[in-house]
Amino acid sequence: MSAVSDIPDYQALMLPLLRSTAGAKEPVSIMELLPLLASELGLTEAQLAERLPSGRQAVFHNRLHWAKQYLTRAGLLESTKRGQFRVTPAAAALLAEGLPRLSNEVLARYPSFVAWRMRAPDGGDASFEPAIAPLAILPPQATPEERIDAARRELEASLRADLLDRVRQMTPGEFEELIIALLLKMGYGQGRQEMAQALGGSGDGGVDGVVHQDPLGLDRVYIQAKRYKEGNSVGADAINSFIGALNIKRANKGLFVTASGFTRQAREHAERSTTHVVLIDGERLAALMVSYNVGVLVREIVEIKTVDEGYFED
Repeated sequence: MSAVSDIPDYQALMLPLLRSTAGAKEPVSIMELLPLLASELGLTEAQLAERLPSGRQAVFHNRLHWAKQYLTRAGLLESTKRGQFRVTPAAAALLAEGLPRLSNEVLARYPSFVAWRMRAPDGGDASFEPAIAPLAILPPQATPEERIDAARRELEASLRADLLDRVRQMTPGEFEELIIALLLKMGYGQGRQEMAQALGGSGDGGVDGVVHQDPLGLDRVYIQAKRYKEGNSVGADAINSFIGALNIKRANKGLFVTASGFTRQAREHAERSTTHVVLIDGERLAALMVSYNVGVLVREIVEIKTVDEGYFED
């Protein structure tokens, strides 16, 4: 039996990871907990040295990362700053139950976990794929291509969630700069830095930034950026104030971006406005960052080859 087969899977690592984090007096990182958990689980040097087929990461480290990811999406762990995390009150309540093991089935009792596994970016168009189809729920008869696609979707869902965590820790000024950078990557302002500006401070009459879509600045997109934390949704009053600011500037295009979400009333007010106002919530923002490579790097490219039928034809 290989060393890899004896390394606990990510679900088996959830409970030890949660317990160790709860026992720490200060926020911790995966790298701090890794040797402690390896010792607790009795892993050998050979097991710790086992690497993924790509060779880029140790198997145990990778599985520990995914255990942390799933616990975070269930609201049992929360990020405090870059690379560090701590338990939440929900984690303390769960540990008090004395369960012998945690699993995805246990985490499914938490709505935030279910939403992460199943939802598409809120407010996005049909071109954005949902986070659904993790490997665990694929039928046994799934083809290799279906399993690869499921893995890709789950990896991207995890990436979007991680990005959103980082974005919510930005300062308001950093958030405004991020939105400008994203719009430039998307081709607004013809990709020219001098044609975009984050106004900073308290904004300019209810506007945080502007992108000039032509060199003379005749066509402009005004931006309002509200970072906000998860659960603190943007309401109709904020949308109406933004629309009012656009009217004062005689603008016909506005973009309102938040790292949280919008209330139903806020979306309705934007849709009814005679000024064209586009709303981008946190889920949609993270999806756009992935699509346009803002704040992300390509770690690995996997080639999938097939037979060249033309080569074998007479």
